[in-house]
Amino acid sequence: MTLQWAAVATFLYAEIGLILIFCLPFIPPQRWQKIFSFSVWGKIATFWNKAFLTIIVLLIVLFLDAVREVRKYSSTHTIEKSSTSKPSAYEHTQMKLFRSQRNLYISGFSLFFWLVLRRLVTLITQLAKELSNKGVLKSHAESTNKAAKKFMEENEKLKQILKNYGKEDEHIWEAENKKLIEDQEKLRIELRKASDALSKAQNDVMTMKIQSERLSEEYDQLLREHSQLQPSSHSHLDAPTPVVLPYLQPK
Repeated sequence: MTLQWAAVATFLYAEIGLILIFCLPFIPPQRWQKIFSFSVWGKIATFWNKAFLTIIVLLIVLFLDAVREVRKYSSTHTIEKSSTSKPSAYEHTQMKLFRSQRNLYISGFSLFFWLVLRRLVTLITQLAKELSNKGVLKSHAESTNKAAKKFMEENEKLKQILKNYGKEDEHIWEAENKKLIEDQEKLRIELRKASDALSKAQNDVMTMKIQSERLSEEYDQLLREHSQLQPSSHSHLDAPTPVVLPYLQPK
């Protein structure tokens, strides 16, 4: 394996490790949000988009080069021409084909996991923000509910006081009671708005959770496909290698 493909393979293993760490269930999104909010990320944020696009371009170029190599060595004309010229040329062509296919898988999965990693980080950040907003809305709704209950209790007390006083002061207490009723209605409207906002935040959190679960299922399916592809690669490696002359052995 050349230096560039060794670097791509290392990059692929690092991507798989990061995705596995992000999918750990015992680390909440709020903890990842705190990690992402470090000052060091703010310093490199200006270079992040450029680095992301640069890595995508490099992986696409390597992927296209691997596709070209696969098409080159899998051509029937090339295999027949190599097999008729020298006995060991066919095995050499098959080895080149296997390497090009391996490079194709490495570059393709690296490109795909790089896009998945960026999307996963975005979803975790959005989920953490929604959970924090949910907590703020919930506390606001609880405080509004307590205030409404307090005003209702005061209103009931005032009603009891009105019954004990004479008719000459009844209109004064009625005005105050009307004002309290208006305040109570305003608090009910605020409470209804806070409840609507809380339900909306809960729906957003459920949507983010469903998207995360779908992304985890796609990642598990890719891992299964990758594990199914590995036995075929090992079968090529375990096949008996014919005896070739030293000057014809691949470097």
